[in-house]
Amino acid sequence: MIDKQYITDRFIKYVTIDTESDPNNPAFPSTEKQWNLAKVLEQELNEIGMQEVALDENCYLMATLPSNLEYEVPTIGFISHIDTSPDFTGANVKPRIVENYQGNDIILNEEKKIILSPDYFDDLLQYKGQTLITTDGTTLLGADDKAGITEIVSAMEYLINNPSIKHGKIRICFTPDEEVGKGAHLFDIEKFGAAWAYTMDGSQIGELEYENFNAASAKVTITGKIVHPGYAKGKMINAMLIANEYISALPMHEVPEKTTDYEGFFHLHDMNGNVEKTVLEYIIRDHDLDIFEKRKYLMQKIAFDFNQRLEQDLVHVEIKNQYFNMKEKITPVMHIVDIAEKVMQEIGIKPLIKPIRGGTDGSQLSYKGLPCPNIFAGGHNFHGRFEYVPVESMIKATEVIIGIAQKVGEKYK
Repeated sequence: MIDKQYITDRFIKYVTIDTESDPNNPAFPSTEKQWNLAKVLEQELNEIGMQEVALDENCYLMATLPSNLEYEVPTIGFISHIDTSPDFTGANVKPRIVENYQGNDIILNEEKKIILSPDYFDDLLQYKGQTLITTDGTTLLGADDKAGITEIVSAMEYLINNPSIKHGKIRICFTPDEEVGKGAHLFDIEKFGAAWAYTMDGSQIGELEYENFNAASAKVTITGKIVHPGYAKGKMINAMLIANEYISALPMHEVPEKTTDYEGFFHLHDMNGNVEKTVLEYIIRDHDLDIFEKRKYLMQKIAFDFNQRLEQDLVHVEIKNQYFNMKEKITPVMHIVDIAEKVMQEIGIKPLIKPIRGGTDGSQLSYKGLPCPNIFAGGHNFHGRFEYVPVESMIKATEVIIGIAQKVGEKYK
């Protein structure tokens, strides 16, 4: 159905274009290099025959596949993001292709002794006999979310070339800056014009998600006082030591490396400081909104208690909400999840319906009025040197898109 070499070549073309976003740049998009892929995609969408191809001033690329039905059905959409994570470099990506994988260790980089091993990443064993695309051990791969882009473009091209497959109007969009939390900020829901959409931004084959974390960031700033250590008694206030106490005051087992499924956490992802000033950067996550609010309150309460004990206003916590659990917006329209689940079952994929321990553009888009469940793109170990994607999973994801388009046409006949 989908040519394996063709989809492989398309994916490799995309991942070798550096599109890393920048969390510290308020510009939109946050990096100019995201335009490079956007313009390649704009040209490609025109070449394959998509209509209304439009790249706007904020680097959102939208296009239309017109309906070939004689009756009206809801317009649906498919969305992926252009940028790659700033957590690990996406420059100079040199993909490696591993044919007929047999469950062995994969030497990504012999010189640096970087090995992708099923002893540590046991998901690899699911893909014996398949073709894997990996990194060379020095960069991320970019399957998050260039696998999703590959699948959407390939599905649209297949539908154009096979007009006997009946479908309604389909809208697609490729967004910038998803990895830095801004992917949905300037998304024009009205212009997109879909009743609902699917983000192709999940991980392993079969994933189908309509729940995600409620999310916030927290910046804890601790102010100290520097004095010569020889004369410091009763005068010095060491911000780093107070920071250590603050970290210890949070529940020690409620961290990412010790939680799973619906369990939330506090994640200290950055700390920087000295005696006079120390800053702790946290993210706060929980699926349950009430518990999420209690987590935010706890961080403020610890700061309040410290300041009371120290009799000085030394600890300040700034919390910013990032996104909320899309379950609230998806549950009233669960038929859109049911359609995707049914398609997966029909093409031999076991649906893995589970909560996202993170977020996607879809979580924000759902709250903006575009219900948007998330479907697997096929990759594993995102945001790092051990990232890989089975080509067969990308093919299956492409088939899911085609199947959803067809199923919606049938459902509303």
